[in-house]
Amino acid sequence: MGLPVQLISGATRAERVDRVAVEEPLELRLSTPGGPVPLGVLMRTPGDDRALLLGWLVSEGLLPDEFTLHVDPENGNVWHLMTPDATRLAAGARLAVSSSACGVCGSGSVERLVARASPPSWTAGPLPAAWLASLPDRLGEQQPGFHATGGLHGAALFHAGGARVAAFEDVGRHNAVDKLIGACVAALPLTDHVLVVSSRAGFEIVQKAVTAGIGVVVTVGAATSLAVDTAAAFGVTLCGFARGDRLTVYAAPQRIAAGEG
Repeated sequence: MGLPVQLISGATRAERVDRVAVEEPLELRLSTPGGPVPLGVLMRTPGDDRALLLGWLVSEGLLPDEFTLHVDPENGNVWHLMTPDATRLAAGARLAVSSSACGVCGSGSVERLVARASPPSWTAGPLPAAWLASLPDRLGEQQPGFHATGGLHGAALFHAGGARVAAFEDVGRHNAVDKLIGACVAALPLTDHVLVVSSRAGFEIVQKAVTAGIGVVVTVGAATSLAVDTAAAFGVTLCGFARGDRLTVYAAPQRIAAGEG
């Protein structure tokens, strides 16, 4: 969307209209016999909301086997989840407001992740380091929103064979990943796939990769200590500072073949 802004440089001042990233709340409500139960509120960039919610449910370990998911006819920022498993979900539900800056708000600890997830499988051979380092540039080619506003993160999924599977943008890096996972939910687990994110590697990024069965994560920024610990615990190859022909490997380096393009 366009907003009037003032640009100040030294003693000069100019007015213009700038495009800014849109951020709005998205609420998911669980339908139960006793009435709707709030499951979560996500601060996101509108668009691909169904994929976002599906990915979030996967990441939180809340996606039921049977369900319907639909938008409220009177409020596009509210969605309803109906499932025969509503009692279990309602018992474990706690309202989480996930900001666009921190996806860990609605997540559990590493111990909780260990209790409900398994290390991703990997059947492909080692991947060329130069190819992995080039992926952020390939992601950037799929980020029109970022180029227009400078305010959106991106996430892309690549097959180990080299093909790009999908790419999404959002004001929150973790939302972009959830949109990606939600769009590919029918193909879970995402064995032999690489996740690329235009951000640092925090715990929530690795957590989402683990729950989706993704074995390799590449980010443009640094990794946090908890992200590294989690990647090491699950055998996820975690790479940061990917740019040019260089990258820093924090965990599971055996999936990377150095010196190959």
